[in-house]
Amino acid sequence: MKQVVVSRAGPSEVMDIREVSDPVLRNGEVRIRVEACGVTFRDLLGRMGLDEDVPLMPFVPGWEVSGRIEAISQGVTDLQEGDNVIALTHFGGYSNQVCVPYQQVFRRFDWMTAEDGAALPVSYLMAYLMLVVMGSVQPGDRVLVHGAGGGIGLAVLDLCKILGVEVLGTASPEKHEALREHGLPHPIDYRHMDYEQVVNDLTGGRGVHLVLDALGGRHWQKNYRLLTPTGRLIYFGLNSMAPGPTRSRWAWWRGLVTVPFYTPTRLMADNHGVMGLNLSSLLAANGLQKRWMRQLLSWYDEALFRPTIDRTFTLQQAAEAHDYLQARRNIGKVLLIP
Repeated sequence: MKQVVVSRAGPSEVMDIREVSDPVLRNGEVRIRVEACGVTFRDLLGRMGLDEDVPLMPFVPGWEVSGRIEAISQGVTDLQEGDNVIALTHFGGYSNQVCVPYQQVFRRFDWMTAEDGAALPVSYLMAYLMLVVMGSVQPGDRVLVHGAGGGIGLAVLDLCKILGVEVLGTASPEKHEALREHGLPHPIDYRHMDYEQVVNDLTGGRGVHLVLDALGGRHWQKNYRLLTPTGRLIYFGLNSMAPGPTRSRWAWWRGLVTVPFYTPTRLMADNHGVMGLNLSSLLAANGLQKRWMRQLLSWYDEALFRPTIDRTFTLQQAAEAHDYLQARRNIGKVLLIP
């Protein structure tokens, strides 16, 4: 089979495509013939050596795939050979075949394209977790999401429409027109404007009920100040620590020294909540995953949302896909097609 391998930490050129033996099934796994694979910013962090969850190098990136089951092992229930599926892979997705624990595999509707299937698991599951499970948003609440033009940002916009939640979002100016068409009335240019002041102006100084922050660093304190009483701040990334194609010790150090300390007494006095989301540590919560994904697939079945796919690349173009995502040129998901 073919797979993309990160040989060492560095720029996109450290990835090679290799021919290796077909994967061997273990008990409780299914082997999937991959038809599409999602590219996430966390793949980039792993390639640069900035993700502590990455296996020892060399490793194969890729957190989400869509395809067809080729084989099943003992212990697998509710799935069979030939099923169209989507799966959370926890690395290994940049391949044309991958073995996955069956609890992380979900049937794909026959009318769902492989591309939609690969664009759904990470972005929409994280958006659902932050909005519904952890954020507890209610109709009429206000949410601020950073990186509104990315895969997770657009998933947040889609789910907020379903939930009746008002959204404010930051994005680079070249994405604003597309975001307005997607239902974001006031995209905020975070590069040339103080988004804290803009949000306060738009909300009459009332702030927002929930902030979704994948930036980190100097943005932590600004986002905290934007919370209403009982507001929640959820961290789900540290993108500001990876401003370029290679690891920057200065950016990493600067991000670490700006980490704020939220004491219980301060949180109690402010009536605020601060949370973090790491999808990889939730993969063991199999029963919860299935419940969350069941709701998302139900909304997809009702045509309440469709993933926005910006561009597809071949496995051989994985480095180009990383460069494209690193430059923040995408509006929606970037995929690899084996």
